[in-house]
Amino acid sequence: MFNPSQIQKEEEKQALEKSRMEEQKKAIENAQMARELVEAEVAYRRGVVSIKDLIAPASFEVNSDFLKLGDQYIRTIFVVSYPRYINVGWFSPIINLNSTFDIAMFFYPVRSDIILKQLKNKVGALEAQIISDAEKGAARDPLRETALRDIEALRDALTQGTEKFFQFALYITIYADKFDDLNKLSDEVESIFGSRLVYSRRVFYQSEQGFNSTFPLGNDELYIVFNMNSSPVATSFPFMSTELTSDNGILYGINRHNNSLILFDRFSLQNANSVVFATSGAGKSYAIKLEVLRSLMMGTEVIIIDPEYEYKHLSDAVGGTYVNISLSSENKINPFDLPHSLGADSKAEDIIRSAVITVKGLIRLMFGDLTHEEDSIIDRALLETYARKDITGDSDLANIEPPVMQDFQDILEGMEGGASLALRLRKYTQGTFAGLFNSPTNVKMENQLVCFSVRDLEDELRPIAIYTIVNYIWNTVRSETKRRILVIDEAWWLMQHEDSAKFIFALVKRCRKYYLGVTTITQDVNDFLTSPYGQAIVTNSSLQLLLKQSPAAIDLVQKTFLLTEGEKYLLLECGVGEGIFFAGNKHAAIKVVASYTEDQLITSDPRQLLEIEEAKKEFAQNAGNAQNDEAQDELGL
Repeated sequence: MFNPSQIQKEEEKQALEKSRMEEQKKAIENAQMARELVEAEVAYRRGVVSIKDLIAPASFEVNSDFLKLGDQYIRTIFVVSYPRYINVGWFSPIINLNSTFDIAMFFYPVRSDIILKQLKNKVGALEAQIISDAEKGAARDPLRETALRDIEALRDALTQGTEKFFQFALYITIYADKFDDLNKLSDEVESIFGSRLVYSRRVFYQSEQGFNSTFPLGNDELYIVFNMNSSPVATSFPFMSTELTSDNGILYGINRHNNSLILFDRFSLQNANSVVFATSGAGKSYAIKLEVLRSLMMGTEVIIIDPEYEYKHLSDAVGGTYVNISLSSENKINPFDLPHSLGADSKAEDIIRSAVITVKGLIRLMFGDLTHEEDSIIDRALLETYARKDITGDSDLANIEPPVMQDFQDILEGMEGGASLALRLRKYTQGTFAGLFNSPTNVKMENQLVCFSVRDLEDELRPIAIYTIVNYIWNTVRSETKRRILVIDEAWWLMQHEDSAKFIFALVKRCRKYYLGVTTITQDVNDFLTSPYGQAIVTNSSLQLLLKQSPAAIDLVQKTFLLTEGEKYLLLECGVGEGIFFAGNKHAAIKVVASYTEDQLITSDPRQLLEIEEAKKEFAQNAGNAQNDEAQDELGL
């Protein structure tokens, strides 16, 4: 019997089977296509250079105590034990090595209760041994007694929670281009460790594990640990940054290590002297002018010897006194001046003798080398010159009239053997240079900022003039004790002559007693530091500022200031206003920064100064036009 529904079911079943077969066929085709794409991708990647191909070494050779990675020789050194006491920053010499190396530190915390239990057992054993030795009459063992005290102190600290306990691992992987260099660097690292009683070893048949342990992956494949509590573990921390921030003082700049402020009071150190070394254009005058401006705001009096007219703009801005010393200037300084008062303990005879020695140094600068006979004649003539003005050991120095250079010449002319010296001196009394030293002093130092300029003097006269100015300043400083700073710019002028260098050195040594800080600035580092007095001035200066240095002078600077290789290259490559700031035993990399207003007052950039002058002229012109307009309005015009 014919059944239509059964035929329909059969057709649907055949259609479903056909559809399933088509889907399977498509799936096979897709799988085949995907396989072909994968094979094509594999073939493509085989012919393409990846990042790994670029950075991977050509070879990797594993030896018993070193690796050879391409052309590089690699060795890992691990620390075995530490001394009983270790200083903070003991790891800094390793960090400052001018070599390529990797450092890995692993800290494994240990539960305090476990350590306390072990320490309790150890204390019991040590006490029992000590008691046993005492009963036997044996000599006391200092090692056991010291260990017992250390363990008891550690138990107290762990119990109070002030200390934690760790297992600490320290590994260093060093790199070298040659095997001999690798051995040399390994010996150097082990020597530095040994000098601090830290014992280290080179890996042996674990060179690959040591190399992997110093990778930045956090895998410790060596696991060579030493039991330590928190305090000694903290001393191993490699990132040492010197802070030069105090509660008082002025802002010198920004600490480039950690962006903190370098605030310091130079008068808080054992002396307030400072030296500044830099090449031309490195920003040394800018830094000192910034210090001067900020010191003035703190009430400090500042005296400046300016050889190049650099401080005139600053002096005018703050209302300072600017004294121009030249042959035609109305400002005069008498080298024969004496301090008015040095206190009740000072004798007039000693003051006069000191003045004679100082003036004799000036005469040597003026005349050049003197024979012993000429030196003796000048010494006697100077004493007689003061005596002619009734200035003797019994005089009241507060009421005297000092002699001048002409008086000294008159004395020389009347002395046996002094005629030739008087003839040489005539150039400074009646000749070309007569307007410089042959008049009473008419300069007053009653302002908070006083600048002396010697720009208009010939190069031959500059050292003589600066010597005289410094002597006058020194007499003023000794007469009245105040908090003062003396800035001597381009101090290398004075280092060229022994007498002037000796005088500056004596000033730097003695100024602390009179509350004076001397700042010496120079760009001719070689001339300054090769002088024995220059070296002594650096030694007697607690503050030192090193800005960008020239390659010709960097080795001498490195030797003088005991710089590391990293600090040496920092001074060669740093920018304007950047360098190293030393304050006592601390030092840090510094960047001198100024506000916009400060920058406008202290800038030495000629282009910027011209812009300021043009702005002033434009302002004055606009102000004049405004006044004219007001006048015309009043007249009804």
